Amino acid sequence: MLTDDDLKQIRDLGISKAEFERQLQLFRSPPEPLTIDRPCRIDDGILQVDPQDLDALVSQWELASQAGRLLKFVPASGAASRMFKSVLEFPQTPSDPVNADVQRLFDNLSRLPFENLLAEQETPSSAYALQQILFGPKGLQLHNLPKGLIPFHKGPRTAFEEHLVEGAAYARSAAGKAHIHYTVQEEHRLGFEALLAFKKEELEKELATEFDVSFSYQDPSTNTLAVTLENEPFRDEHGRLVFRPGGHGALLQNLEATQGDVVVVKNIDNVVPDSKKEATLLWKKVLVGLLIGVQDQCFEVLRDLEKGKNGAEACARGAKLLEERFLWKRSETDALLENPDSADRLHKALNRPLRVCGVVRNQGEPGGGPFWVQGQQSPQIVESSQIDVGNPDQRVHLENATHFNPVDLVCGLRDVHGKAFSLDQFVDRNAVFIAEKSHAGKDLRALERPGLWNGAMAYWNTIFVEVPIETFAPVKTVFDLLRPEHQG
Repeated sequence: MLTDDDLKQIRDLGISKAEFERQLQLFRSPPEPLTIDRPCRIDDGILQVDPQDLDALVSQWELASQAGRLLKFVPASGAASRMFKSVLEFPQTPSDPVNADVQRLFDNLSRLPFENLLAEQETPSSAYALQQILFGPKGLQLHNLPKGLIPFHKGPRTAFEEHLVEGAAYARSAAGKAHIHYTVQEEHRLGFEALLAFKKEELEKELATEFDVSFSYQDPSTNTLAVTLENEPFRDEHGRLVFRPGGHGALLQNLEATQGDVVVVKNIDNVVPDSKKEATLLWKKVLVGLLIGVQDQCFEVLRDLEKGKNGAEACARGAKLLEERFLWKRSETDALLENPDSADRLHKALNRPLRVCGVVRNQGEPGGGPFWVQGQQSPQIVESSQIDVGNPDQRVHLENATHFNPVDLVCGLRDVHGKAFSLDQFVDRNAVFIAEKSHAGKDLRALERPGLWNGAMAYWNTIFVEVPIETFAPVKTVFDLLRPEHQG
C-alpha cells in the first residue's frame, strides 16, 4: 500500500504510478528468458566487408563527416573502483606484506602512465608506499574517480582525452568542429569540465579541431524500484522506498536528447594510444560508410512509398532491403507483401532507427554477442543474463559463439525527413534483468532496464559487421594497461 509520502517520492523522481506498478509486476512475474536458435556467424548474421569496398565506404564516411552529420557519444559514468579492485586490499600495518597485485603494480610502475600523478609526491620506495599514495585515505584515491579521468597512456592521456583525439580524427566537420558527448555521474562533472578546460586549447591547436563537448547524467526518472526477496517494495531505515540506477539502458534517453544525426557510440575504456589508432580510425569510418549507404537505400524506398510511386516495385525493393540488409526472415517479408496494407507495413518496418554494430572474434571476454533468437524478426545482441544458462541446449549456443559485442556502434537517429526518432518506441520493455543486491546489509532484488545495445535497441534495423580485434582494447583492470595495445 503506497502512502502519500511514497506517491510524492515517486512523483519527485519523475516516475508515474503506472510505471511504478509495472516495475513491481516485473519482479512478481518476470519475463521468460530468450530462446537462442544459434549464434550468428560470418555470412549467417554477420557481414564480412570485402577489402575492395573499403575505399568506397570511407568516401561515404567523408561526405557525412564533412557535412557535420557526425556526433560521438561516450558512456563515461563508470567508476574506476573495479579497475583497481585487486590492489585495494591494505595490509594491517606497514610491516605486513602487500598482496601480489600491489607488488606487481610497483614493479611495473615505469610502464604505467602515472608519473605526473606522482610528480609532487615523495618517490615511493616500496609497494606499500605506492599503494598509500595512489589509494590511501590521505592519498590520491584513484579508485574513487571515474574511469574517464584515469591516465591510460603515456603523455599522460586520460581515457577522456583519448576520446577527444579519436573524435577529431573521424567526427570533424569541414568547418573543423567535432561534437562529442559524454554521459557522466553528476558528482564528477566538475572534474571532467576542469580537465577539458585545462587541455582543450592545447588539443585543439594540436589537432586543428574545435571541440564542442557536452555532458549529461542519468535522469532520476530512469531509476528503478528495489524490492525485498518477497517482491515487496524495499524500504530504507527511514521507511522510504529505495530506487537504484537502472543500468546503461537508462542512457537511451541521453542518446535521444543529443538530437544527433549519425552517432558513433563507444565505451570510455576502449581506447588506444596514437601509435595503435590506425585500425580503429579506419573501421570507424567503414562502419559510418556502411550506415550511410544503407540509410540512403532505405530513404529512397521510403520516399517512393510515401508518394505512392512505383507501387509494387517499391514494396518489393523494401522487402528485399529487409531481407538482405537487416536479415529479416523471408516468412516475415512475405507476410508484409501479401497484406492489403503492404506499403504502410513496409514503411513502418523500414522507418526505424538504424545501427551498424562492429563485432570482434570471441576472445573469451565477458559480455554479449549477436545471436538468432526465436520470435525475433532479425538477429539480436544477447547477454548471458537474458537466457537460461542452466539449460544445456542454450548454454552450448553461448559457448559456440564466434563473435563478441565490443560496443562499437554507429547509429542513424533521424528519419527520412530529418526528424529525430522517439527511441523509446523501439525498446523491448520485457528485456529486463533482475539482480540480487544489498542495501545497509539487507538483501534486495534490483531491476535493470533493457540494456542500451540489446533490449533498448531490440526493434532497430541492425547490421552486424566483423571488425578486427585490434579495434577492441578495453581496460577492465589496471594491468590491462600493460598489454601491448596500450604500450605506445
